[in-house]
Amino acid sequence: MLTRRGFGVRFAAMVGGLAAVLALGLPAARADGDVVVFAAASLKNALDAVDAAWKAEGGKSATASYAASSALAKQIEGGAPADVFISADLDWMKYLSEKKLIKDGSEVKLLGNRIVLVAPKDSAAKADIAANFDLAGLLGEGRLAMGDVKAVPAGKYGKAALEKLGVWSSVEGKIAQAENVRAALKLVSTGEAPLGIVYQTDATAEPGVKIVGIFPEETHPPIVYPVGVTAGSKNTDAEAYVKYLQSAKARELFEAQGFTMLAPVASN
Repeated sequence: MLTRRGFGVRFAAMVGGLAAVLALGLPAARADGDVVVFAAASLKNALDAVDAAWKAEGGKSATASYAASSALAKQIEGGAPADVFISADLDWMKYLSEKKLIKDGSEVKLLGNRIVLVAPKDSAAKADIAANFDLAGLLGEGRLAMGDVKAVPAGKYGKAALEKLGVWSSVEGKIAQAENVRAALKLVSTGEAPLGIVYQTDATAEPGVKIVGIFPEETHPPIVYPVGVTAGSKNTDAEAYVKYLQSAKARELFEAQGFTMLAPVASN
C-alpha cells in the first residue's frame, strides 16, 4: 500500500504526464480551413465520432483540442485561435460571454450528463449514495480522484454533491485533485485511487472502471454543456458546425456515449 507521501509523488508524476496528452493547448495538427474546437475533456469519445460523421457527410473538417473547460476558457481569453468552445458547465461559457469573447446569439445548451462514483473494474466496492453515506470508510487509506474542485466542472459538481449529502468534511483531506476529469478517471482505472467521481459518460467509455453509485441529480447543479462560436472566429464553417452538433446524427452519436441531448434537433 502506498504511503501518503508515496501516493503524492506518483500522483503528481502521473498527472504531469497526463497533462501533456489531455491538457492540449493548441491542436497539434490542423489543416487550413478546419473548424478549431476547444472542448471539455469528457467529450472526446463522442465528439471525435461526431466530427468524423460531419466530415463523411459534408467533407468539412474539425480539429478538436480537449482539456478542462477552465483551462480552455483561459486559453481563449489569452488569444488562442479557437472557432468553437464547448464547456462542461455554464459558468465557463458565461465567463467568456461576459468578456465578449463568444459571438452574440451563438450559444446553445447542447448536452446533459450525470456524475457517478467509480472504482477499478475488479474492485468489490459498493456504495449506496445517500445522505451521510460512509464514503470515508469506503476510501480507507486511499484517495478520492476528482477534477480540481475550484475550477474543473466535474470537480465542482462532485464537491457540491458531497456537501449536499453531508460527507464532504469527512473526505476533504483525502481528495486527489486532477486537472481534468479524464485524468481523474485514469487514476481510478490504473488503481492509483480506489474511488473517483467522474461523468457517467467517462465511466461508459473506460473499460478499466465500474460504476458503484450514481449521484442523485438534486444533489448538484444541473450538468449542462453549452456550445458557442468564439467572437474572434473568422471561419465561415463555425456556425454550420454548431448546427451539425444539433443534428439527428450527432444526437445519435452523443446518446450512444451516454449524453442527454438538451438542444432540439436542428433542421437542415
